Amino acid sequence: MTHRLGLRAWATGALVLAAASACGGTTENADPSVPPSATVTSPSVATTSASPTSPSEAAGAYAATLMHRYYAVLDSVRQRKKEPISRLASVMTSTELTTERRLVMRERQQGDRQVGSTRIAALTVQAVNLDNSDPSAGKVPTVTIDVCWDVSKVDVRGPTGHSIVLPSRPDRAWTRFIVANYHWSTDRSGGWRVADGSDLKKPPCVS
Repeated sequence: MTHRLGLRAWATGALVLAAASACGGTTENADPSVPPSATVTSPSVATTSASPTSPSEAAGAYAATLMHRYYAVLDSVRQRKKEPISRLASVMTSTELTTERRLVMRERQQGDRQVGSTRIAALTVQAVNLDNSDPSAGKVPTVTIDVCWDVSKVDVRGPTGHSIVLPSRPDRAWTRFIVANYHWSTDRSGGWRVADGSDLKKPPCVS
């Protein structure tokens, strides 16, 4: 699996390595390979369009909106120990859901808690593929989105209340997400979920 945990986990190196081992993956620093279901079949979509004029533009807009919900839900679950972990399924699926669920469970077991919220500093829809030919085999509509996230206001505190974030943690970096819709035939607007993602090796965006 080509899943990132190094930058976007926002925690200590020890926690990141443990999470990566638990899900059988590795931290990626290079651009991820786009899975078969995310093969580009249409041009990149501008997320600034006020009124999408094509199915591809609409899909890009729905996926971009989901990314803001994704960070809001993930932040909330990591900030509040009583927040049901099951909420993650409202914005994630597949590899992403498995990885983040394990990370949150491990944090709670260790008594760690996030303070502060993540901000999306920049977001670009890179590609859209509306192929829904074989959902059982993973061939579903996908949108590839690059997000520059900002965690300058985010801290992770241990059981004693002290920060456990390493000084070397970057405040901003890029992650490429694959957003998929496994319910395309019945819900073309609200069926989108973040399915996977990998850190990108590129200069962080500016504030």
